Amino acid sequence: MLLPASTPMTPDEFLAWSMDREQRYELVDGVPVAMAGAKRQHDQIVVNVLGELRNQLRGQACRPFTADTAVRIPNQNVRLPDAGVDCGLFDREANWAATPVLVVEVLSPSTRNFDLLVKLEEYKTVTSLRHVLIVNPDLAQVFHWTRPGEDVWAYKLHETLEADIALVPPGVTLRLADVYEGVTFLATAPRLVLVQ
Repeated sequence: MLLPASTPMTPDEFLAWSMDREQRYELVDGVPVAMAGAKRQHDQIVVNVLGELRNQLRGQACRPFTADTAVRIPNQNVRLPDAGVDCGLFDREANWAATPVLVVEVLSPSTRNFDLLVKLEEYKTVTSLRHVLIVNPDLAQVFHWTRPGEDVWAYKLHETLEADIALVPPGVTLRLADVYEGVTFLATAPRLVLVQ
């Protein structure tokens, strides 16, 4: 849902405006866009990922964040990934990640193509990001983009529950069995294929 705006908002204006909203919004081309709600399957995966990140990062400088924490995109958009890790200085008053190194998006039917195309490319422009995970909620399938060099991204597809995803930084390993714990898959779930 688009909200009317007489003049485009800046990221700073948007972040201040969004603090008082019950609904979550992203900033797209200067306009706040309401985020759709999630189903239980989606939510369970997010809870599993956040639990693993929290357990493995306990006592370290990097900390996980939820969809209430924004990621600022260089093109002036503001995104709300389902989960992530921030290795920047903690500011208790901020609602955005200072130095995000990991973002996780769990696909939804209504946003699947957008997340795999537009959001992914936006995340790749955030200089601090080292990992983007896109999780298919319908079967064990996690798309992993990692930045091994300054302007280079590598891609790997993880498709078995036995797979481990090493994320350095921030120095955690996510097992697909943990990501999908308590989740049931449909027998006819479509396997996503990326054309590169």
